[in-house]
Formats: sequence, structure tokens, C-alpha cells
Amino acid sequence: MLQRTDPEFSTPAGTYAGARRGDVVRVGGIVYARAQRFRPPVPVAGAVQDPRPAVACVQRVDATAQLFGRPYEGVEFDEDCHRLSVTLPAGAAAGDGLPVMVWIHGGAYVTGGGDLPIYDPALLVAEHRVVVVNVTYRLGVLGYLGAAGGRPANLGLLDQLAALRWVRENVAAFGGDPDAVTVFGESAGGDAVAHLLASDGSEGLFRRAVVQSAPLGIRRNRRRMGAALDRAAGDLAADATAEELLAAEPLVLAAARRFGLRGGMPFATRYGQVPLPAEREVEARWRRVAPQVDVLVGTTAQEASLFLDAVPALRAPGAARSLRRAATAVGTHLVFRRGARQFAQLLAGAGGRVEGYELRWAPRGSELGATHGIELPLLFENPAGWRGATVLGEASDEEVARAGRVLRQVWARFARTGEAGPSPDPEVLRVWPVSAPRRAGRRS
Repeated sequence: MLQRTDPEFSTPAGTYAGARRGDVVRVGGIVYARAQRFRPPVPVAGAVQDPRPAVACVQRVDATAQLFGRPYEGVEFDEDCHRLSVTLPAGAAAGDGLPVMVWIHGGAYVTGGGDLPIYDPALLVAEHRVVVVNVTYRLGVLGYLGAAGGRPANLGLLDQLAALRWVRENVAAFGGDPDAVTVFGESAGGDAVAHLLASDGSEGLFRRAVVQSAPLGIRRNRRRMGAALDRAAGDLAADATAEELLAAEPLVLAAARRFGLRGGMPFATRYGQVPLPAEREVEARWRRVAPQVDVLVGTTAQEASLFLDAVPALRAPGAARSLRRAATAVGTHLVFRRGARQFAQLLAGAGGRVEGYELRWAPRGSELGATHGIELPLLFENPAGWRGATVLGEASDEEVARAGRVLRQVWARFARTGEAGPSPDPEVLRVWPVSAPRRAGRRS
């Protein structure tokens, strides 16, 4: 009697073991790089797999995690976190040339992980016959502090580049097309995607990019804040325990508060540090790469509602609903929507093929509406992982599934063709082509 065995995949790096899960195969725990503390990543020799279900960078998990269900169930925190997983349709094989989608998770560069259970891409893979790669990278003081004391900045960004190089070299063995890679990310992950476009060494690693809810409105003029954060963190010894390093993060967050909206995401990419150009040069870099990469960029309709409780006056019991609505509109515009539109027009003006979007779906019974991160349970529909998520209000599994089909169809179509629109349901999601901004004519 024949017995079914789980598939293996022979790649240039070596042979990896996968596990069949219904309509998909998951190849997990792939070690794509190693790194000493505060040092850039280096490639791993051979095919190395971690047997643990999910690993994330060591981090401080706060109470806001419950907004998104049970994101850390079964996840182990480890400083040695350079991991990725590959999910592919069952039966896919080398030579199939399937579109590849590489997920860069969000979390303000201090929380999250690529393989959290809420980021299970199985349905996206099975419905649309794509290959999805989930990437985990360094966070917080380990990945995004700064260059003081000999610490290189942008280590998390360098990790993402290392993962994309692994994908470029090996994804064909899983049925993926290395020339049809779409990198997509949300929040800090969207910010990372935008800056991967401007990074040295990113050329040829991806063909398309989806920038979801990136806080591009607070990306500029961060140099003084960065220096203040480095001072607040102090001298972090290379041989300190992970707990001692994490203890520096509250000091950094406290120092960031006096910098207004920018202080809402103190850990972030640093201009003028490898692999990014100086801030005055970054827009020129984006213009240069614009014709080479198709881009889909947008926001949800009510991004800022997720963050209102961080403002004491707005979380008070007597705070008027109209005041919260106004604060949501202003915050959404200043931090997210305005920056997304400016970024899209910059790329379109340089000859790029760019589309914009707005996710309008608001779950029934949710006071947060179409808030920051609401697209995540639609892209990665996993009722068990998302059960109890505050952002979903009273929406049923069927309501989430209906909206999710719309979003997954658009994202997969973009990954396959470079064109996202039109939306199958504008009440859930609006999509539009972005035109180059008109230049005012000269007066005679």
C-alpha cells in the first residue's frame, strides 16, 4: 500500500521539507540568514530549517495585541529570528512560474512577526494559485535603533533585503517565478516596502510593490529625533541579555513623545545609513526606480481611529463622538492619506505605473470602522486566529469572507498582471489609476 509523504524541494541552497495542509503546502522555518547582534545579516550555507512552528524577534507585547485576536498563539520569541516560510498550492512544482508575493509584517518596527497565525496565507494561495513568502526580521533596539556607539542602523531593512535575495535565488524550486515577485506590507511593513524601493541592492529583487497604510506622513525630518532616541537608549552592550535590551525601549518611546506625530513611530528606517540614500536624495531615487516597479499604494478610510485611545482627551468617558470622528479624519489625512497620495504622484510623475486604493469596509458593530489594519483579516482570512479581534466588531465569518474575497482578488490580480483595478465591489474597496500631476502652465 502506497503511503503519502510530505513533499521535499530541491533548491540551489539545498533541500527543504514541506508539509501538506489541505490545498496548500507550507515550507516553514527556513533560515535565510544569520547575524551577530548589531551586525548586518550574512547568508546561511546550505538548507537550514527551524522545527518550531513560528519564531518572532524578541519584543514587548502589550495589551493592544488583543485588538487583532490571538496573534502570538504558538509563537516563540528569539533574537535569532531570521526566518521565512513559503506557502504554495498543493501540486505546484518547479517550472510552474507562479506569481510570488513576499509579506513584510507591520507593528511599528517593534512588534509582530512574519509567521504569526493571523498571517496565514493559505486561502490567498489556494484561491489564486500564488506563492506567498512570509518574512520575519529584527525589530526595535535590535533592528531599528540607530548608528550611535557603532551600531549600524536599518538592520531590519537589511534583513528584508537578505530574505528577498534568498527568494530570488530559490523560489523557482517551489513553483514561483523569480521575475514576478511582489513585495507587500502593511503599516511599518508598508513603510519598509516604500524604502526597499529606494534601497541600494534592491534592483531586480521584485517587480511589483504594495504599500498598505504606510505612515508616510511622518517619514521626513526625523534626524533630530533619531539622535535623541540614540541618547535615550544609551550604551547597549553587545553582550547584554535580551531582557536588558528590551528595557531600553520604554526610554526610547518616552524620549520620542516630544516630537509630536513623528514620535508615534520612533523606531524606523534612517536616511543616509546603509542601504538608504540621504533624505534629500530619496525622492530622486524613487523617481529613478519608478518605471521599473509597478506600485499599488493606499489606505483604509479611517486609519487613525485605532490610535485615538493614546490621546487622553479622546479616551475620556465624556469624549464626544463628533470629536473622535474629527480626530480620526485629521490623523488619517496627516499621517497616512496625504503621504500615500504624494508618494503615488511622485512615482507616476516619473513614469511609473501606479494605482491608488482606499479600503472602505467597516465591520458591523465596530466603533473603529475601516481602521488601521482592517485589511489583515481579509487578506489572511483565518477565523481561528482572528476570533475575538476587536477590530472586527460583530462581523460574522461570512461577512469577513465576503469582503476578503474582494481584497484577495485585487491583490492577486496585481501580483499576476501589475494591474489591480477595477474593484469587484467599490463599497468594499476603491481602486483607481494614479496620473502624473499636472504642471501649472507658464504665464505669458
